[in-house]
Amino acid sequence: MKLVFCGTPRFAVPTLKALQAAGHEIALVVTQPDRPAGRGRQLAAPPVKQAALAAGFPVTQPEKIRNNQEFRAQLEAIAPEAIVVVAYGRLIPPWMLTLPQLGCINLHASLLPKYRGAAPIQWAVAMGDAITGNTTMLLNEGLDTGPILLQQTQPITPEQTAADLFDVLAETGAPLVIETLEGLTNGSLQPRPQISAGVSFAPQLGREDGRMDFAARSAQELKNRWRGFQPWPGAFTTLAGRKLIVHRMDLAEASSFTAPASAEPGQAYIESCRFFVACAGNTWLELLEVQIEGKKRLPVAEFLHGAALTTSTRLGSVA
Repeated sequence: MKLVFCGTPRFAVPTLKALQAAGHEIALVVTQPDRPAGRGRQLAAPPVKQAALAAGFPVTQPEKIRNNQEFRAQLEAIAPEAIVVVAYGRLIPPWMLTLPQLGCINLHASLLPKYRGAAPIQWAVAMGDAITGNTTMLLNEGLDTGPILLQQTQPITPEQTAADLFDVLAETGAPLVIETLEGLTNGSLQPRPQISAGVSFAPQLGREDGRMDFAARSAQELKNRWRGFQPWPGAFTTLAGRKLIVHRMDLAEASSFTAPASAEPGQAYIESCRFFVACAGNTWLELLEVQIEGKKRLPVAEFLHGAALTTSTRLGSVA
């Protein structure tokens, strides 16, 4: 099958490689422009571009596509049978949706209609879900509202982070796309509309999503959000007005240490070089590795050697 592939991050690379291995003709790879990255802010090619060039595929990187007549003429000249879209990062315009005979086929890392939007993997973990998965669908003009083609489920283990799950879903999603193309080609696969029940959204993450709210969230909820927001925005709070990044944490049973009979959310408790903090619902977190702003990350035992913390210390307070 003659295809155009649209994708940008590492998540899309396994599908691109699987399409090549399956014998499809990749007539063009469309990816976002090179962006500054790293401390030096040097221009860096997106992972899909790197993989495409290594495989010898032609690559284009339009800044905009909706009203880009040159790009439109390029795709019309190719006349692909299908356009495969995996984490491209751009809304596909109407003219592009109707261009290929089989439509624009998208791999989305959730069990639609749950977690429509830009960050489905992160929010599935952050919300404490035990199961997620991949969906292939036909794109339409809505936000992840197109008809479903195939779905596969994937368990989320209690300690798994979004970064862990990202790699798993990328690898398992690739053969699902191949199976979808086969089903559309031989007529064995019929699109089905998404159900209206169970719709939820997974918006793009912002820095403030990583702020720990000890008064509003239980220890389990805070740990789930930390797992979900890896590698960014992570989890952070404030200590004496300074930002404190929490790199590792775990749930703490009150019976496992001499917990105060009553504690306000955010109250610190130090015992045997261990750092506990009270959360909503009379629950506790143990902080295992932290980093005060401007300093290096440290195991808690080492951090506590240089920190004068008492049971009156509150995390999340401005002073």
